[in-house]
Amino acid sequence: MGGGARESTAVGGGGRGGSAGWARLALLALAASVLVPLVTVGPLGLLWAAVGLVGLALAAVGVWWTLAHTGVVRTVGVVLCATAPLLVPAVYAATGVLWPVLVSLALWVLAMASAHIAVAYRGTADEHAAAPPRHPWILMNPRSGGGKVGRFHLEERARAAGAEVVLLDGGPQDVAGLARRAVADGADLLAVAGGDGTQALVAEVAARNDLPFLVIPAGTRNHFALDLGLDRDDPARALEALTDGVDLRVDLGFAADRVFVNNASFGTYAAVVGDPDYRGRKVRTSLRMLPGLLTGADAPRLGVRAGDAHAEGLQALLVSNNPYLRAVDAARPGRRQRLDSGLLGLVCVRVGNTAQAAAMMRGARSGGLLRLTARTAVVEADTATVPVGVDGEHVVLPAPVRCRLEPGALRVRVPRHRPGTPLSGATADWPRVTRLALGLPVPGGRRSRGATPPGGTG
Repeated sequence: MGGGARESTAVGGGGRGGSAGWARLALLALAASVLVPLVTVGPLGLLWAAVGLVGLALAAVGVWWTLAHTGVVRTVGVVLCATAPLLVPAVYAATGVLWPVLVSLALWVLAMASAHIAVAYRGTADEHAAAPPRHPWILMNPRSGGGKVGRFHLEERARAAGAEVVLLDGGPQDVAGLARRAVADGADLLAVAGGDGTQALVAEVAARNDLPFLVIPAGTRNHFALDLGLDRDDPARALEALTDGVDLRVDLGFAADRVFVNNASFGTYAAVVGDPDYRGRKVRTSLRMLPGLLTGADAPRLGVRAGDAHAEGLQALLVSNNPYLRAVDAARPGRRQRLDSGLLGLVCVRVGNTAQAAAMMRGARSGGLLRLTARTAVVEADTATVPVGVDGEHVVLPAPVRCRLEPGALRVRVPRHRPGTPLSGATADWPRVTRLALGLPVPGGRRSRGATPPGGTG
């Protein structure tokens, strides 16, 4: 896979420069995590580190054989998945090095957590005071999230707050059409209590009419609500925005003409989601379909052009509304540090055999994983149409598919007081942590919208 678009780098900002004390603790813990095995077992500590990497590689091979094969090979893969994570600690215990390894691991976790706290910041999004809406309109899906609408009495609470509530029935409905009709009838705020896919459809109508959009996390995962700082465990708290709310400007993603607030997934995941049996039997359907999708003659092969980068032969591609943080860099993996960068995040995966599966443990250096950012991306396929999972909803779009962002297109109404901080978080940015620990000036401030962050190809 070629590289030209640049990988995203976390940027500190906001109103404080971080904590020097936490930064010093992070550096000390990081150094100690390296020194403990070297002091206790000497140069053999490097050998034990290699043993751990071999164990991870074996687990990756097991996952690949489980997903991409059937029969005896799949059975062996399941055994590897189960035994490889246990084999390494057993070897450590038998050779008397288990406790230094555990201490080193604990110090590494402490270093990562301290680094995160040291560079954490309030977030770069501007909050604007908002007057309570006169005619709020809320669409609710009683089946989302296992019945959260009924369990948290959302309909009653919303009506008591003066909102017009529309409940989705069991049949197919034109969600966007319902929202457009509400706007024509005078609604001055649109809201959804449901999953991310339903939220995206109504969010587009709100953006087109420059109306505030309220997210009520009544779905199963509610990733968009999480990145806005909302309480996913108590969706009723989102209704506080009707009386004491503030507005944030965030980006909207598009795959062709379909809006997404989280991501659009191409390749294996999108094909599996499109199977009629997937909703009722997710694991069984995935295991049945994945061998053919990963290694069969009809396995999808995708390409993507993003900026001056071009990647081909991909099995999976995730295009996100703003980049996701790396799992190894974030205190909470699967999060977006901001929703207003004006950049798409792309995660490209290409794994064709067992050796490449084992090499995935090296991350971006494996050659099978590429992370990019770009203002636009074009997804190519060798077929006339391509299945896409748009915020978890299966659609089929004509190829090629152009993905883009509309910066700041959506005005989101959130409660003034909420448990999470929207558009915040920080990666373990070690150069920044080092400058904090040494008392040196730390670059900060808000990056101009749409600028490509510095970095390197994955």
